[in-house]
Amino acid sequence: MASVITSFHIGPLVFHIYGFGLAVAAYVCYLYSRRRLQRSGFDVQPFAKFAVALIVAGLIGARLAHIATNWSYYAGHPVRWIELWQGGLASFGGIALAIPVGVFLQRHWWPASSLARFTDAMVPALIAGWALGRVLGPQFMVGGGGHLTHQWFGLPYAGQVGRRVPVPLIQGAEDGLLWLALLAIQRRGAASRAGVITGAGMIVWGLVRALDERLLLGEQSHSGSLGVQIAGLVLAACGAVLLAHQLRARQPQATREPVS
Repeated sequence: MASVITSFHIGPLVFHIYGFGLAVAAYVCYLYSRRRLQRSGFDVQPFAKFAVALIVAGLIGARLAHIATNWSYYAGHPVRWIELWQGGLASFGGIALAIPVGVFLQRHWWPASSLARFTDAMVPALIAGWALGRVLGPQFMVGGGGHLTHQWFGLPYAGQVGRRVPVPLIQGAEDGLLWLALLAIQRRGAASRAGVITGAGMIVWGLVRALDERLLLGEQSHSGSLGVQIAGLVLAACGAVLLAHQLRARQPQATREPVS
């Protein structure tokens, strides 16, 4: 089987396709997020600094979570900690650190605005960027595939024996469909109450991410895999609470008054 290309050379420099793809996805996500915020009436002047802080926090959180759940591999080998081109970013670790950083900076730079309105503008762009990132990033990293398969759709991945379930492509398609669904909700006016798009995105993304981990990727005895499944369910539950709260708040006051 031919080797899978994960990097290319320009003179003495080595460029890893995994990192290059994530950089492209991050830039597209930045432009799209900025556009959505501007159309929602937000001042986008400080957004570049906000985006850089969010990306840095996400990368640090994702890497630390991956190292923590694979400590036997990284213990005693500090150089491996920074070898991002070998893969190793835990999604929920990045989310866990990026959320508090993002909330703090949103209150700092947009103190008069609603956090729910801000996230409603951001979430579709983040999911679109995530969809692009799955296709351009993990698809070309070492060990990016899922379970071993003999089906026609299996693909070879660097560092893995045999053909694998193309999880990055599947997740890219899933997130792309979710992005279109959120835009449809927005166009139909169902998101007239702030927080509805955010809640819907949290529910679907959390559930799908947990199912992907269990069915396509998960090693059931591995703490990192179990952690992803639990974190996905927790995210979906939080989204359900947010959505239920916002939908109840939309009901006309007259429905709460006693019938005469």
